Amino acid sequence: MTPPSPSAPETTTGPRLVAARGDLSSAVERALRAGRPPAYTEASMRRADPWGEDLQLALYLLYELHYRGFEGVDDDREWDPDLLRLRRETEARFLHALHAALPGAPRTVEEAFAPLLVEQVDAAGSVSHYLETEGEPWQVREYAALRSLYHLKEADPHVWVIPRLTGRAKAAMAAVEYDEFGAGHPERIHARLFADLMTDLDLDPAYGHYLDHAPAPLLATVNLMSLFGLHRALRGALVGHFACVEVTSPPGSRRLASAMRRCGAGPAAERFYAEHVEADAVHEQVVRREVIGGLLADEPALEPDIAFGCAATVLLEDRLGAHFRAAWSAGHSALRSPLTPQPQPQPQPGS
Repeated sequence: MTPPSPSAPETTTGPRLVAARGDLSSAVERALRAGRPPAYTEASMRRADPWGEDLQLALYLLYELHYRGFEGVDDDREWDPDLLRLRRETEARFLHALHAALPGAPRTVEEAFAPLLVEQVDAAGSVSHYLETEGEPWQVREYAALRSLYHLKEADPHVWVIPRLTGRAKAAMAAVEYDEFGAGHPERIHARLFADLMTDLDLDPAYGHYLDHAPAPLLATVNLMSLFGLHRALRGALVGHFACVEVTSPPGSRRLASAMRRCGAGPAAERFYAEHVEADAVHEQVVRREVIGGLLADEPALEPDIAFGCAATVLLEDRLGAHFRAAWSAGHSALRSPLTPQPQPQPQPGS
């Protein structure tokens, strides 16, 4: 096995707060900066688009208090009752929008996962197919920058479900998470491997660095796992989300490893996805048979929740994929503000 590339030392400092995108995110931003309760109106809550930039950023900022927080924000704000009240209202709107967008959502695990076990024939909407076959280096960098908001906290929200499981499900989930966190080797933690990928792509690997660049469709994918993870009542949905990620990861990761190779991204960039091809193929079987199987044996009434978690994940990934493809097809950046150009290699004397 090729030894892992050296990584920059990690920091526990939270990211900086970013500029608001509307009334709700402004209320959260000002409250966190000033150490005061959030000031917002019922009218601004009613007006907020549950899929839009304002509500999704507000929710992301509120959820981030349960991860690493923000630079200059007191850790005690994590359990501030006024912020929790605002979070409850915004996530209720988000959850309602998810249910409304999935009126015919599957009710059984078999119905939810059967389509995911078949390789796509029509790859028109697949971002990984596009990057593998025709993506340009600047698009690979954009994809990695946006995905960093998930991958630099990879597996973190799924840990919250472990105390809520028992027996087979608990043991299997802990085993999969142990692998996600490097199996005792800090340099193999998947979030650390992604930071190495970012370094290969000349991106800033700092946690949360690209939050201000991230559009609402990306924020929604990260908010989904935080929503499911933070609520015991949604433990089934979190298991469904996690299983969906593990089932779809190996083929997508194989294509993305190929894309990294084709674009000359570097060994660490390719290694991250190559690692997921092998690891997640094993994880998929464990999650489907032991985590889902064990949970259904203990709590069969949660099957519709597991199916919903899977369907909601597919919905948001499809929305994000459509965002990438629409922007790139028009020759535009998929980010709210483009990345700085990647430095070009300088010609050597005499070349």
